[in-house]
Amino acid sequence: MKKGRPDGPPSPWVILAAWGPCGFSPVAPGTVGTLGAVPLFWALRQLPLGAYLAATVALFLLAVPAATRAGRYWKTADASPIVIDEVVGYLVAMAFFPWSWGTAIAGFLLFRLFDVMKPWPASAFDRVKTGLGVVMDDVAAGVYAGFALAFLQLGLTLLLGCTGDIHWWCMELTP
Repeated sequence: MKKGRPDGPPSPWVILAAWGPCGFSPVAPGTVGTLGAVPLFWALRQLPLGAYLAATVALFLLAVPAATRAGRYWKTADASPIVIDEVVGYLVAMAFFPWSWGTAIAGFLLFRLFDVMKPWPASAFDRVKTGLGVVMDDVAAGVYAGFALAFLQLGLTLLLGCTGDIHWWCMELTP
């Protein structure tokens, strides 16, 4: 049993942790996993905020055991094919924003930035080599990205205003 080399075919938990084919991308699986979260954000934003948050919590509760089992499968806690943590983190970042391509892209870029930078407490969670640690560092990055997106939205509104054409930054935050 070589570290990182699976012993058999992936289980449904492993496929979930990889977010289907996203985690199996040979290049930048975390980025591809976050891209795979964008359609889910679109679908969930059609729901009321409470349902969106409930779905995000439910996915978090599935992500922790999925990441744990996938870590055992790949014999390393935070194997690169595990991208369900990016999906949860992105949903956290976008929780209070309405759907638009502008918010989806800005949130994507900010989430990836904070996921790579890992400011505290994300860096502390990143050192916890369990399924919970794997997912929580992305939840923390999602919180930072959500705040950064709100400040970006406010800054663009103050700088460029909201008269005339409606821009993505002029959309109201979800109450």
